Amino acid sequence: MSTLQLSLAIIGGLVLALIVAYNTWTSRRNAPKRALPPEPERERAAEPALRQEPGFEAGAAADLPPGEFHGLDRGPEPSEHTVDASEALQMPVPPFSLERRPGLDPLIDVIAPLQPEVSVSGDAALAALPPTRRAGSKPFAIEGLNEATQQWETPAPGQRYQSFQAGVQLANRMGALNEIEFSEFVVKAQAFADAINAAPDFPDMLQEVARARELDQFASDHDAQLAFMLRARQAAWSPGYVQQNAARVGFVPGAMPGRLVLPAGAQGLPPLLTLGYDTQAALAEDPDQSAIRDITLSLDVAQVHRTEQPFARLREAAAALCEAMDGVLCDQNGQPLPAMAMDPIASDLELLYDQLDGRDLSAGSVLARRLFS
Repeated sequence: MSTLQLSLAIIGGLVLALIVAYNTWTSRRNAPKRALPPEPERERAAEPALRQEPGFEAGAAADLPPGEFHGLDRGPEPSEHTVDASEALQMPVPPFSLERRPGLDPLIDVIAPLQPEVSVSGDAALAALPPTRRAGSKPFAIEGLNEATQQWETPAPGQRYQSFQAGVQLANRMGALNEIEFSEFVVKAQAFADAINAAPDFPDMLQEVARARELDQFASDHDAQLAFMLRARQAAWSPGYVQQNAARVGFVPGAMPGRLVLPAGAQGLPPLLTLGYDTQAALAEDPDQSAIRDITLSLDVAQVHRTEQPFARLREAAAALCEAMDGVLCDQNGQPLPAMAMDPIASDLELLYDQLDGRDLSAGSVLARRLFS
């Protein structure tokens, strides 16, 4: 083999090696970013632990008196756990944080009184309830006035009720109560009244439908659902990488694949924020190979009280995620948003909060959550 042929062979080998290295580098660069292993696992991988056999130190066993193990902590004596009953009754009980759902409210419900001739047991009322709790697309409910507590409540076994009221919601995100839904409400309430031998008093249909349209118009004008997109600048993200970085900001897995939520301050309330990404990527057989190019941060304004500062939390979460994941904040159409574009939105939200407060439908209240659902 001549010197020229040998030189060409070496050059060809070098070029081939460079091509392979470049393809490998490109593949690794374009592969979805994966979540890092937890800290303890990384420490164990870096420093393998030495295997040690269990045993006593030299001479330790000989020093122990028979039947005693001075090196073991047996915990406090049983007498130390005794608590005086009177002291226990005086201990403060932590309040239950789950907000109780109030009953029917004339602000957002059509209410029809149902007066029976005699008091009705809760078991009889439960047996007479209609099988469905909706009239068309609107929630339908029946409440009874408890003889003992004099409070309106959903009929319960073992109680007696001196009067009842049936109600249907005037509006929700499906629209205003219409004539057909009102008629279905009347049929359901009349059937219940006949079963308990009560006399119903229904309001005027045209007046209630007009009231429903007015409330629906107000709700439509003040229903704000904000959504922002976080888009990857270069390499895509894997579902595990998204979940790991979102968890550092406070997000926890939601009820659906590809959905994370930022919990509210109190138990039982809707989440402050929602983070969503491609459901198919979340359900993939090998999530590490699923490429996510963008995620969505959303805020349902009417569901969260203004004292939680949800929009400020959204801005903080978006900034932290963009920095940690090398992303850029965009609108729903994928257009990048400058930081100054968020300030006018914050001002508009404060005005919206004031308008909802003026209508007794404050954001985050039970009535607002029912209306904007």
